[in-house]
Amino acid sequence: MCGIVGAIGARNITPVLVEGLKRLEYRGYDSCGVAVLQDGQLRRSRSTQRVAELEAQAASDGISSTLGIAHTRWATHGAPAVHNAHPHFSHGPGADAATAKPGRLAMVHNGIIENHEELRRELQAKGYVFLSQTDTEVIAHLIDHLYDGDLFAAVKAATQRLTGAYAIAAFHRDEPQRVIGARHGSPLVMGVGGADSSERFLASDAMALAGVTDQIVYLEEGDVVDLQPGRHWIEHIAPGASEHVRMDAADRPVRTVTAHSGAVELGPYRHYMQKEIFEQPRAIADTLEGVESITPTLFGADAEAVFGQIDRVLILACGTSYYSGSTAKYWLESIAKIPTQVEIASEYRYRDSVPDARTLVVTISQSGETADTIAALKHARGLGMEQTLTICNVSTSAMVRECKLNYVTRAGVEIGVASTKAFTTQLAALFLLTLTLAKLRGHLSPEAEAQHLKDLRHLPAALQAVLALEPQVVAWAEAFARKDNALFLGRGLHYPIGLEGALKLKEISYIHAEAYPAGELKHGPLALVTAEMPVVVVAPNDVLLEKLKSNMQEVKARGGELYVCADGDTQIHAEAGIHVIRMPEHYGALSPILHVVPLQLLAYHTACAKGTDVDKPRNLAKSVTVE
Repeated sequence: MCGIVGAIGARNITPVLVEGLKRLEYRGYDSCGVAVLQDGQLRRSRSTQRVAELEAQAASDGISSTLGIAHTRWATHGAPAVHNAHPHFSHGPGADAATAKPGRLAMVHNGIIENHEELRRELQAKGYVFLSQTDTEVIAHLIDHLYDGDLFAAVKAATQRLTGAYAIAAFHRDEPQRVIGARHGSPLVMGVGGADSSERFLASDAMALAGVTDQIVYLEEGDVVDLQPGRHWIEHIAPGASEHVRMDAADRPVRTVTAHSGAVELGPYRHYMQKEIFEQPRAIADTLEGVESITPTLFGADAEAVFGQIDRVLILACGTSYYSGSTAKYWLESIAKIPTQVEIASEYRYRDSVPDARTLVVTISQSGETADTIAALKHARGLGMEQTLTICNVSTSAMVRECKLNYVTRAGVEIGVASTKAFTTQLAALFLLTLTLAKLRGHLSPEAEAQHLKDLRHLPAALQAVLALEPQVVAWAEAFARKDNALFLGRGLHYPIGLEGALKLKEISYIHAEAYPAGELKHGPLALVTAEMPVVVVAPNDVLLEKLKSNMQEVKARGGELYVCADGDTQIHAEAGIHVIRMPEHYGALSPILHVVPLQLLAYHTACAKGTDVDKPRNLAKSVTVE
């Protein structure tokens, strides 16, 4: 979601700010802006177009300074419009809403302020003029109201009044050598050095600083940071505390972080999503690199002790990650014989549940910064479930730092909003977790372990064979692009794959799609089936195949058009009303990792045929860092 970049140094940092926003475009946004302190005055450019248009506008406006902040906004409070775009300026008592000139303070904000209406009323009563519908402008006015010559002190005082989540970057007209940052519930990092050792940076993601600096400080919950040329310091307020505590520099170490800037190059592909679909064989190989045997140490030095203290598994995740967890439930219960519950993170924390201290809490997230999942993790720990493990794609993320154990997938940077390679690498990691728990619980023989490892090593080659089916998927996509609705069917551990396929089609083609367990057809969705409702069927050769064939006949009898991804030995053949793509081989328990790929390609090529913005679908964000 929203992205922050801030910088202070001796050179013109406007190009650094804009380039940082470009690197954060993958997160999703609907407006963007940059603000600097230039000749003693606050100046800004804002746009509801792409960052490239903002760059041209800033150049035309002559925006240039050694200090500034920039932002990409994903709208929450207030429509996507220039007046709601960040950065926001303070407009103190006496300002005219129609002709208000830039005030003393500029700021950007990620997150949601839950008590913004109360603060807005209070500040309006003091004469502050609001020019937007955002909750962010409330913070700008609040800091301005509390300012008494020390911006660091004003920001600290303001954070004591805020309820909700935030990452903040701000500067003040009267302190031209200072940028202040603060975080609570939204990620924020600091960069040290750059063109020279005096430069300091803020960003919501280290990716924004790729190519500028690899020296990164990960700010913790409750940190407020003061950036000045050649120096910085941090103060921290712990949960429940009333005062900030000055931190020694060693308490927030500078880490060398390689952000893999080259990984974001598009290369010969039309879109990042297509590139990332075709990167899956390599991503799986990288994720499994070094796995020679099934051992708890794959998940951390303390994993064997932790796994010895658990009797059940609770998986917390959102979106695509929730579907990977739903698939893993079948593996964990059938192979490891361990009871497993999968919860949508945003729902779990708000319902009464029955905690069990002997539960392994597993969080799944591409970014490791998903706000709902982090909050659900903290809620589970608050209920006494302290054995935690995360599976995510970012080794330096908040989720890795919050959990005792982790398995970091090596999918590489994923730019497209619709997740593909992050999903399949999550499945690979979850399968390793399944085998590890099965082995520790006495349910994995040496022969079975050897066969599973052999199958895992063959996955990259098997995925290449599935990707070769792309031309057949393109033909399907041409038909789907003319439809308004679609139905996806699967059974057993392939039902979550149907859910993931429907989600992909919805996300990027804007075609309404939903998935059902095929056995549920007669309980409602069969009423929707007509010749205008294409029905996609995931058809592996497993124990439920004959049941699935009967479900397909129910669709055909109602005039439905079937599109079937079938294993070669299923005896499902193309005929009138049945279109078949034959998978290269049956892959047993790992079949979901292969069967999802044609569904990814179907969504991608359908979106291409409809001409939608594949990598940045409307209303969606890559990294969901607000509740």
